[in-house]
Amino acid sequence: MSNYKELYDKWLNSPALTEEEKLQLKSIENDEVEKEDRFYKELEFGTAGLRGKVGMGSNRMNRFIIARATKALAQTIIDNGLQEKGIAIAHDPRLFSKEFAKLAALVMASNGVKAYLFEDLRPTPELSFAVRYLGTASGINITASHNPKEYNGYKVYWQEGSQIKSDISDKVLEYINSMDIFDDYVTITEEEALEKGLLEYIGEEVDEKFYAESLNCAINDENIDKDISVVYTPLNGAGYKAVTTVLARRGFNNVHVVEEQKDPDGTFPTIEYPNPEDTAAFEYGERLAKEVNAEVIIATDPDCDRLAVEVIHNGEVVSLNGNQAGAVLVQYVIENLAKQNKLPENPVLVKSIVTSKMVEPLCKEYGVEVIDVLTGFKNICALPNEWDNTGEKNYVMGYEESIGYNVGTFLRDKDGVTIAMLLVEAAAFYKKQGKTLVDVLDAFYEKYGYYLDKTISIVLEGAAGAQRIKRMMEKYRDIFAREIAGSEVVAITDYLVQKEKNVATGEEKDIEIEKTDAVKFSYSDESWYTLRPSGTEPKVKLYVYVKDADKKVAEEKLVKFEEKVLELLYSID
Repeated sequence: MSNYKELYDKWLNSPALTEEEKLQLKSIENDEVEKEDRFYKELEFGTAGLRGKVGMGSNRMNRFIIARATKALAQTIIDNGLQEKGIAIAHDPRLFSKEFAKLAALVMASNGVKAYLFEDLRPTPELSFAVRYLGTASGINITASHNPKEYNGYKVYWQEGSQIKSDISDKVLEYINSMDIFDDYVTITEEEALEKGLLEYIGEEVDEKFYAESLNCAINDENIDKDISVVYTPLNGAGYKAVTTVLARRGFNNVHVVEEQKDPDGTFPTIEYPNPEDTAAFEYGERLAKEVNAEVIIATDPDCDRLAVEVIHNGEVVSLNGNQAGAVLVQYVIENLAKQNKLPENPVLVKSIVTSKMVEPLCKEYGVEVIDVLTGFKNICALPNEWDNTGEKNYVMGYEESIGYNVGTFLRDKDGVTIAMLLVEAAAFYKKQGKTLVDVLDAFYEKYGYYLDKTISIVLEGAAGAQRIKRMMEKYRDIFAREIAGSEVVAITDYLVQKEKNVATGEEKDIEIEKTDAVKFSYSDESWYTLRPSGTEPKVKLYVYVKDADKKVAEEKLVKFEEKVLELLYSID
């Protein structure tokens, strides 16, 4: 129903809403902008599940949206003959996360699918692990990752432990579209579900197995300085218990947690935007680092799947972005596994199409193949899922520029817990040699060239914003910059039509990668940029990459590329 006013009235007059829920809608009766934003569309279910602001409305996260999506997922599990395997369910500390998780568990139980529900909040990587460890058909995580506090989300996993791909999400969406949002999808009480064995609370046993697998990823024990001083902030998210437990068991006892950001709190009282990519997230951590003379500061996001790092180098705080931390991590893991003869046969590193190419020469030296996939760990982990069956290649690690990394094959999503341990271990390893992680990165640049990058987000909210994002993506393909900073465009890779075009000859070739709305422009000096709409937020994302043997030249290029592309983008109204 495209008429938002009719939909608003339908919700307001539904007997399914409580008086309190109706009051929430009555409070926006005269606010047409808010009314339209809440009802101009339905919150869309896709491979990333659901994500949106919490509240009443078809374009909001609420109990009706959650219950219907869960019923649709239950039906999809049953269609696949997997109902006996059950489902694992977790949540982060956001507002209503616990309630939504319990609701999802009861909807599953109402459909004869056993729910293994974590008794309290857990990190996302542990949910991915739990799906594999318990052998469930699927998993649900109630989280909006690093979005502002007004948001919540609903991530869905399949039996391999990775987020669903389009074959499953399309089926779930098909069911959602055939269902009435106001039907009562809970037909069983918590007591009945527990009694019938359709609900089981889980916790410590899974925790212990998860910690053990995480600790198994340690690489060096001898040549590291375990007394390295570390500051950690979970940003009031789900990371505190898991990260501090794993670090302590690994022998890192000089770890200082930011007190104000230690306890889970869905209002994120110390920060507007709980995203470790934003240096504002480190404000409290930097303050504590001065007091305790720390050498490394790490921050995990609210669901603890992503992690950012700052390094104290020559008395200054240096932030490493996702590509830089990724390069340091890749170098540490691959060089040391190779040194210990622990690199598997046919080793592979998987990264996203918008991640820097800077690790490629290093990987080549060690015989590690690099494969690019679409953004999102569901795409990165689709490959180890495949190789589990074929044995064709061996997954070593995967990462993307947006501070998501994982190592090993015991879970299939980004893993802020294990990566926190490995980054601290890497810092402790290099400290023993008198180096910081910044020294390691500088040496990397000296050897392989200065790969610099910048990610720019253009936020365009609401119905009008969504239309402008669409226009930007369509029109930029025609008005792109032919030349920037003396470098000419040589190739255009359009992932929407799955073609790569040689600009000089006009020749096109097919690319073997899934279809998505993204386009990459490659230039004659190895610079490139990619443009794509965000899958989870109302924004266009621009990823700019330049390379030069000279740092200053690379820095100047980066500015010119950013300025030129943004100028053209903003000209599209």
